[in-house]
Amino acid sequence: MSDWYEQPCKALDDAARQQALARQRQLTKPYGALGRLEVLAVELAAMQGREKPSLERLAISVFAGDHGVVEEGVSAYPQSVTGEMLRNFVRGGAALSVLARHLGAPLEVIDLGTVQSLALEGVRHLNLGAGTANLARTAAMTPAQCEAALAAGRDSVLRGIESGAQLFIGAEMGIGNTTVAAALACALLEASPAELVGPGTGLDDQGVRHKREVIEQALALHAVSEPLDILRRLGGFEVAALCGAYLACAQAGIPALVDGFICTAAALCAVRLNPDCRDWLLFAHRSAEPGHRAVLQALAGEPLLDLGLRLGEGSGAALAVPLLRQACALHGEMATFAEAAVSDRPA
Repeated sequence: MSDWYEQPCKALDDAARQQALARQRQLTKPYGALGRLEVLAVELAAMQGREKPSLERLAISVFAGDHGVVEEGVSAYPQSVTGEMLRNFVRGGAALSVLARHLGAPLEVIDLGTVQSLALEGVRHLNLGAGTANLARTAAMTPAQCEAALAAGRDSVLRGIESGAQLFIGAEMGIGNTTVAAALACALLEASPAELVGPGTGLDDQGVRHKREVIEQALALHAVSEPLDILRRLGGFEVAALCGAYLACAQAGIPALVDGFICTAAALCAVRLNPDCRDWLLFAHRSAEPGHRAVLQALAGEPLLDLGLRLGEGSGAALAVPLLRQACALHGEMATFAEAAVSDRPA
């Protein structure tokens, strides 16, 4: 496989960081009084290489794919929902569609490979396969499929950058993908399914127990330790695309706002493939899915929101964008003590 994902990530701009820190100390408030909003503004300054960062232009991409493991009965919803939701995304009826519209952000919808043969206007169909293979019985992806999915994520980021995006949000759609994310997280963290597996889109206790058993079977079958092997054997098309997108963001120097459990599992895989990728990741929220907390902890990710969300689909990341924009606005538009003729505390 191509090793583009191992190429160096862009370095953060320490000079811009120091300039932003100095500005924070001059604004008409006690230093530190705006808490994490100040930290976020400084982080974004280092990412954008400018004292006053801005997040007016976004790129949001939904990566969709089906999963062979659904035949094991791990989801409360039929697989046909994946394709039906793609139609809902482009028609503007999905939660992320609504949020993107209110954010003034374009929404790109990418079908990497679904069980149903689709030809939807407004959807980029890549046709990597009719979903992945059943990870409980064989490798989910061939090497060629995994490489193509990674590249699809990279290409989406590059399109966003060409359009002037200052922040990338990767979203996902795929019935069964909490099973995939949990399997990936268990393998990457060497954790047991009992620790990380949750109800996903609404399984009852018996369903969760069965889901754990299926993942245990998959982990026993795929006893590998290399991150790329783990991704290929246990991942999904959309998860690999998210992984590729996060790596491309870091290499190109654009911050990525990571959504919930599935996206964070993909981010963990990206960081294992190229550790410097971590510098370019911001974490939107902590979801209600049990495994999300463990993956966030492994990435030292401090989420912006904690609202008990479990929808996925990039919705939590979209909800966090106004907070980032307000951090930038406060940092860039507040007056300094000198500008406002307000006395600062004595040095």
